[in-house]
Amino acid sequence: MTTSTFTPDADWLDFHPHPSRPTFVLPAGAVDAHCHVFGPGNEFPFAPERKYTPCDAGKDQLFELRDHLGVSRNVIVQATCHGADNSAMVDALVSSKDRARGVATVRPDVTDAQLHELHEAGVRGVRFNYVARLVDPQPDEYYHRIVEKISPLGWHIVIYFEASDLARRWDFFTSLRTIVVVDHMGRPDVSQPVDGEEFELFTRLVREHDNFWVKVTCPERLSLSGPPAYDDVVPFARRVVEEFPDRVLWGTDWPHPNLKDHMPDDATLVDYVPRIATTPDLQRRLLVDNPTRLYWEGERW
Repeated sequence: MTTSTFTPDADWLDFHPHPSRPTFVLPAGAVDAHCHVFGPGNEFPFAPERKYTPCDAGKDQLFELRDHLGVSRNVIVQATCHGADNSAMVDALVSSKDRARGVATVRPDVTDAQLHELHEAGVRGVRFNYVARLVDPQPDEYYHRIVEKISPLGWHIVIYFEASDLARRWDFFTSLRTIVVVDHMGRPDVSQPVDGEEFELFTRLVREHDNFWVKVTCPERLSLSGPPAYDDVVPFARRVVEEFPDRVLWGTDWPHPNLKDHMPDDATLVDYVPRIATTPDLQRRLLVDNPTRLYWEGERW
């Protein structure tokens, strides 16, 4: 195999090379609704404007992990290191034989023909990233132009932001007239109370706007107590799953970009599921029913 011509950042942690087997058996049809592919860089070059250079983590490795964990399907989210060149993600979708859907990154000048090509490949949404250490956020008008372009396709919008950003972006977020999926529970500060002011604002957003869905993902990214249990994240995720059972999604976030302290064994992320979705009914909604409805049955709001 040809190796990548790109050198990962010096502090980059590679994904776990030999994840263990989960104890929790995922239900048939379970979807990993948040994962990525990186390169390989020699085949799908990383964007010149990227703010990090990752390791190679391509479709073959993702699908191997899918089968190892007992996942049935994936939702592959375009990585910021690839910018608006969705080629690696689209290649993975096409190779999946309908076992994957995608969330793309596009710019306002994207053409209708390009959007239709993405749709045919399996893309069902676009991502707006507001995390400044990863991207340079744009004015609201930039995103409104994209919304107008994707509206005829019935795509949804995925938003990634820090908890401290929510209040000042509230008006724009709540102006969106499509399904909106929030990455990683809006990145709460889990050192704060689960019923504290900050997380109350987030749950108010979801409670008052029934077009908002939540990914209860990335305990390894949010936790201060650390692996393998991620105990401090559990109350936040459990609250969301129990309050909004028909609008939650789960995923691994493989290959876990930009983690600096530890790299999780992906089996621990599967075993985390029954701690936040505590009944078979909640587990099925989280893992099977909700992602299938959104990505394979084309629910529109």
